[in-house]
Amino acid sequence: MSTDSAPNRHATPAQVEAARNDPKLANVLYHDWEAGSYDEKWSISYDERCIDYATGRFELVAGRAGWPYGRALELGCGTGFFLLNLIQGKVAERGSVTDLSPGMVAVALRNADGLGLDVDGRVADAERIPYDEDTFDLVVGHAVLHHIPDIAATFREVLRVLKPGGRFVFAGEPTKIGDRYARRLGQLTWWTVTRATRLRPLRSWRRPQAELDESSRAAALEALVDLHTFDPDELETLAIGAGAKDVRVVTEELSAAFFG
Repeated sequence: MSTDSAPNRHATPAQVEAARNDPKLANVLYHDWEAGSYDEKWSISYDERCIDYATGRFELVAGRAGWPYGRALELGCGTGFFLLNLIQGKVAERGSVTDLSPGMVAVALRNADGLGLDVDGRVADAERIPYDEDTFDLVVGHAVLHHIPDIAATFREVLRVLKPGGRFVFAGEPTKIGDRYARRLGQLTWWTVTRATRLRPLRSWRRPQAELDESSRAAALEALVDLHTFDPDELETLAIGAGAKDVRVVTEELSAAFFG
């Protein structure tokens, strides 16, 4: 299926400025920018290493009951890491991927095609999922909820497109404590690197100004795309409030079932 619109490879300064007041635009611009190098940046693969990782995260919170699910949907699919590896791990038979970023959907579909998997994709907002009611047996997401402005609306949409008795599983969300440590580590790393490259022996490591300007725009977008951190009780309350049953949260992993 078509990805519906063309990706924006590199955001302009004007687009970055507009994104400061529009988190969805920020996510589109940032993830379009990252799409081509995302798998390499995060060491994502579609071999046994990541198959075991994805299925392990899923099994930790949802168990093995129901495998293989017939049709699965991934929200905020990125390059397809979670769903494609779950399909390869026999958690689901076929699937659909959605993301706000056309660039990410294009890469996810290319990855699926290269693996010979039965997957379609759409550019879509997780708060308005473009599928009919009772379409999917399983909905999944990995490191996506913290990018979404209205999580309650997303959970309601997830339950709408799930078949009665279906399940949704979200993994890889930032916890409040973990996020605090990660941000502090990032700040210390940036401080160390920028000061080290001022030393005469290391000045050759500094990049041209044009590259620094581009990196600055990317960094500005990255700072805008993470909207939430969570604690387990908060996620559980949101899921139950949307109508989910049998809700379970294990650190940053969330599993719930929908019984119609």
